[in-house]
Formats: sequence, structure tokens, C-alpha cells
Amino acid sequence: MAERQEQVAPDAVLTRIGQVVMLHHGGDREEARSRFLALWAEIGESGDPLHRCTLAHYLADTQDDPGDELAWDLRALSAAEELADGDGTDGKPAGVRGFLPSLHLNLAADYVKLGRAEAARTHVRRARRAAGALSDDRYGDGVRAAITRLELRLGE
Repeated sequence: MAERQEQVAPDAVLTRIGQVVMLHHGGDREEARSRFLALWAEIGESGDPLHRCTLAHYLADTQDDPGDELAWDLRALSAAEELADGDGTDGKPAGVRGFLPSLHLNLAADYVKLGRAEAARTHVRRARRAAGALSDDRYGDGVRAAITRLELRLGE
């Protein structure tokens, strides 16, 4: 029973990240960035890859400079790739593969902002290849639609 409770117990770090996401979505970008950076200082470069992926993904959205946004999105992808190597039997969530299309899409959009069309094309192609891991639900449909829009914009 204790093992089962442990499996369903909420992750305190992910809960804290979610609280800051709500702050950001509520319009307080500066405070959200400040709190995300404080969380990053706690987690660090060697922290849990799921925490790093999630936090870096959301931290990217609070950046004013496209280069900074790119740096955080690259950190998110790097952490997700660490997780994607797992099959769920080693404690790493196998479902993280569903994050990869969105992460590559974010990188493609970053590269568009930076005027680096070829790098954007590379990541939109990776997003499309990874899209097979998406579920047939609202989230998956939204990511696939965003990939298609960016492909059209890039002439893919």
C-alpha cells in the first residue's frame, strides 16, 4: 500500500512549477521568470531530468530575448532526451516521447525568430517525425496543427 501511495503522490517540484505557470498565464511574466529562476537554482543542471525539462520549457516562455528563449528550449530538449532513453522500467517515464514534438516545434519557432530558417526547418522536420508519439487528443491535435502551420510558413 505504501508503494502505491508513493506512485500517486504528487511531485512537489512539478506542483511548484505549475503554480508559477498559473502566475505567468495570469500575466505576471517578470515574477514568473524570477520564481522559475529560483526553482532552477534549486534544481540545478544535474537535477531530475523531468524537472529540468518542464522548468526549462516554461522558463523559455518568459524570456524577452529570442536567444535566451532558445537557450532554455535547448535545455528542455536535452533533459527530455535523457528521459526518452527510458522505457518506464528504470524509473524514467516512457511517455516523455510525447513531449518531443512540442519541444522541437518550440525550437523551430525560436530559430524563425532568430532568422535561422534552415535550423528551423531541421527542428520542424524532427517535430513531424516525433509526432507519431502524440495521442489522438486535443493536445496532440494542437501540436500537429502547429507543426503543419510552421511547415507551411517555412515552405516545407
